[in-house]
Amino acid sequence: MAIALPDISQFKKRIEEIDELMNQPDFFNDARRSASLSREQLKLRQLIEDYDGLSSAKAALAEHKELLQDAEGDDELKELAQEELPELEAEIERLEQKILVSMIPPEDSDSRNTIVEIRAGAGGDEASLFAGELFRMYGRLAERRGWSLEQLGSSESGINGFKEVAFLIRGDEVYKQMKFESGVHRVQRVPATESQGRIHTSTVTVAVLPEAEEVDVQIDPQDLEITVTRASGPGGQGVNTTDSAVQILHKPTGIIVNCADERSQIKNKAKAMTVLRSRLLQAKKEEERAKYAENRKKQVGTGDRSERIRTYNFPQSRLTDHRIGLTIHSLPQVMEGELDEVIEVLQAEDQKLKIEALMTVQAES
Repeated sequence: MAIALPDISQFKKRIEEIDELMNQPDFFNDARRSASLSREQLKLRQLIEDYDGLSSAKAALAEHKELLQDAEGDDELKELAQEELPELEAEIERLEQKILVSMIPPEDSDSRNTIVEIRAGAGGDEASLFAGELFRMYGRLAERRGWSLEQLGSSESGINGFKEVAFLIRGDEVYKQMKFESGVHRVQRVPATESQGRIHTSTVTVAVLPEAEEVDVQIDPQDLEITVTRASGPGGQGVNTTDSAVQILHKPTGIIVNCADERSQIKNKAKAMTVLRSRLLQAKKEEERAKYAENRKKQVGTGDRSERIRTYNFPQSRLTDHRIGLTIHSLPQVMEGELDEVIEVLQAEDQKLKIEALMTVQAES
């Protein structure tokens, strides 16, 4: 696949700009910005190295072909050149593909921390139980990746499950790894309470939102309706003995956020605002970049059994991701947070679609 390469000077110029920024005394004051620019610099340096390698491989290929066309050339040398042609062609294809991947515009949100919201859908208690299992699965994934997890709010079902639970994951490129978890997750298994041994189907919805900062979303206090009530549920230790539960309604959008996990009203309000900002940022990004994102309603779905991005079939120890047609038979390991294979295939498919879009733009320009 031959690609039209852009002028390499634009990438060299960008490296010089980043170098100037990195030499400023206050460069490392903003940890997120400095980390992002450092990653961009490394990526650009690698891109230039790949361009140089591609140019060398193309030059070598041209020389080999010229040698083969030389009627009076050395036969032994021609034979050697003929043997090396497939290797050079494969190297050119590899570098062209790598360069295309490097040319994909970066997603600003990929390096952000992430808020995950899990809600039980169709299936009653069984859905609540599976919501709790997904929460634990993502917790184990976070441990495996060295991320930290903070619970933001929840509504327990009383059977070791959750009607809904929201949590924040902090770490390196969390959103990049987690964003494909958004959608309806369907579980098929025999519930512990099923005396006839029949398989039941239940659903859980998952929403994955990049964490927003105050500078990302400006919220007018007049647009908020804040209600404080006494926390319900087992609570204990003072959680349900004071007016600590907080509900925030964002009137322009109708978004409602509840938080009652903390004893402190102030802490609950802060956590609720964290979730609200992220939901508003997600909505903003969906409008600006509809090409690569779906709106939150489509992302979450209704929780109906017919909607799903993934099925967890426990009797067959099978996980199927319906978006990419991937099926793996290691469900117990997946539930322990071993999602690497699924994440990698989803990222590869996303990358493929973006490369196709990039090639279409190049062809039209």
